[in-house]
Amino acid sequence: MDEKTSVTARFEEHRPRLRAVAYRMLGSIAEADDAVQETWLRLDRTDAAEIENLGGWLTTVVGRICLNLLRSREQRREDPLEIRIPDPVISREESSADPEQEALLVDSVGLALLVVLQSLGPAERLAFVLHDMFHVPFDDIAPLIEKTPAATRQLASRARRRVQGQAPAPDPDLARQRVAVEAFFAAARDGDFEALVSVLDPDVILRSDGGPGRAALTVAIRGAKTVAAQATTWGKLSPFVRPALVNGTAGVVVVPRNWKQPVSVMAFTVVAGKIVAIEVLADPERLGRVDLSVLEA
Repeated sequence: MDEKTSVTARFEEHRPRLRAVAYRMLGSIAEADDAVQETWLRLDRTDAAEIENLGGWLTTVVGRICLNLLRSREQRREDPLEIRIPDPVISREESSADPEQEALLVDSVGLALLVVLQSLGPAERLAFVLHDMFHVPFDDIAPLIEKTPAATRQLASRARRRVQGQAPAPDPDLARQRVAVEAFFAAARDGDFEALVSVLDPDVILRSDGGPGRAALTVAIRGAKTVAAQATTWGKLSPFVRPALVNGTAGVVVVPRNWKQPVSVMAFTVVAGKIVAIEVLADPERLGRVDLSVLEA
């Protein structure tokens, strides 16, 4: 095996981890793939023989690329309050995800968690993702954000508190999650307001991303009664609900008969049998890129 082939093979061994890092940083599968490709191009221009720890080098490079993308995104953002649901990773419940999906979903990185990560500043997000999710030492993260290791630790700690407060860990029992989601749609189908309220946490939050120019479908509402009132209008969707894993947790894909693409993807965070968060992607352009074949038997 020549040196070029050897470097390529070693890079491919690290690709799933790099893609997982970039997905958590950017919330976009396409942008994550672009960041990984840019990481490869930088490696290709470098003498790999001089890199002592290739995995660590690649992780910090992809982290720096993502950090720059996030900073650029912040500078051009016109509306800081804009709701954007990250790209969902969809799979069937009765079968394990493919290796790349499994790498993306390690540590149960649900859509609710990714939404909270989006609220962090770029440096905070990098410190939290690299240290808490991928165990990169603060000494290695600090140079990327031009801070001391102690200051980097503080950034990660602050981010951790926000994540724990706003994105609680879902029930590990998938069957229990599914019971709550099925009860939710049964109540919506029957127009049973009280039943809807009973399956929702009192402080439940619903976030919906309808895409550019669809303000009516881009909302964030909180509270069991407010969310239940919204959900009673979804009863007509019940016949088209297809159970799925959305980022490793119980969710649904809503596909009307004879449609080639979904009208929405919904992810649920269930804690102690109650739904605490619902993330809805209803952006037609992004839904057009959802691969429904993963749901086929």
